[in-house]
Amino acid sequence: MTTLVTGGAGYIGSHTVRAVTTAGRDVVVLDSLELGREDAVIDAQLVVGDITDADLVTALCRDHHVEQVVHFAAYKSVGESMENPARYWRNNVAGAVELLEACLAAGVRNVVFSSSSSVYGTPVVVPVTETAPIHPESVYAETKAMIERVLAWYDTTHGLKSVSLRYFNAAGASPDGRIGEDWRQTLNLVPLAMKAVLLGDRRLQVYGNDYATPDGTCIRDYIHVDDLADAHVESLGYLAAGGDTVAINIGTGTGSSVLDVIQAASRVAGADVPYDIVGRRAGDPVSTFADPTFAEQTLGWRAKYGLDEIVQTAYDWHRSQLSADA
Repeated sequence: MTTLVTGGAGYIGSHTVRAVTTAGRDVVVLDSLELGREDAVIDAQLVVGDITDADLVTALCRDHHVEQVVHFAAYKSVGESMENPARYWRNNVAGAVELLEACLAAGVRNVVFSSSSSVYGTPVVVPVTETAPIHPESVYAETKAMIERVLAWYDTTHGLKSVSLRYFNAAGASPDGRIGEDWRQTLNLVPLAMKAVLLGDRRLQVYGNDYATPDGTCIRDYIHVDDLADAHVESLGYLAAGGDTVAINIGTGTGSSVLDVIQAASRVAGADVPYDIVGRRAGDPVSTFADPTFAEQTLGWRAKYGLDEIVQTAYDWHRSQLSADA
């Protein structure tokens, strides 16, 4: 069967496209290239367009006999979502509904949705299980929670089956160095730390060191992007086998603080990552990391990489890009 991947030229999307094609499935990618990179799409057809173009989406699904969709295309900056919420309501929520309607019109019956662990907000108990209360603390997180609910209703009203993957913090690059994260656009910690240590002309900003954590900085569950991509492949197989609509945590089960990541980056680079402590950022949960038990039970999936491998592959990737641009 053919899989349509929206946002497949982005960071997580391109790694997933590669994993899906490696698994022997045909893939077509739909990406506006607003944030994605054409050269990140490997072994799949790229169509440049928008998820709100119903005619294009329907034609793509019909022409390529698409039976399953992986939906990544969305804005994802917590800070920006608090400053410009309308942009997130329009793209992440209204855009997703337009996409789902077009897919249904073309006969698609399975969707894997790029959700987020941020739907939990700051959880009362960690590690977080899927039964934890949904309590978004940013507009971005609320858009993810809303689409999870939308998908549940599409199952009730149309029989559309879906897996919502609640990602923890994706990081790293492909171990073979083919693709990685574009640090020109991202606001994620690992590439920003790499930029600070490799370029030497800036300092990393750490948003707060007065949280109720061992070192005062926020704690997250960092998951290698290839592990995350594999979770999408397993989710497609789960749905193809008749799996029901479900939301699943995708993380390692290990929490690392901002300072833990900085120290790991310094070890790999052999030089200190320069950083400054600044004020807290609106919408940031304090501490969140996954209980991945349900993912293993439902998908047969488990993370293979830890923080050291994540940081090493990221460092190798970003250093290679500096060499390529020289």
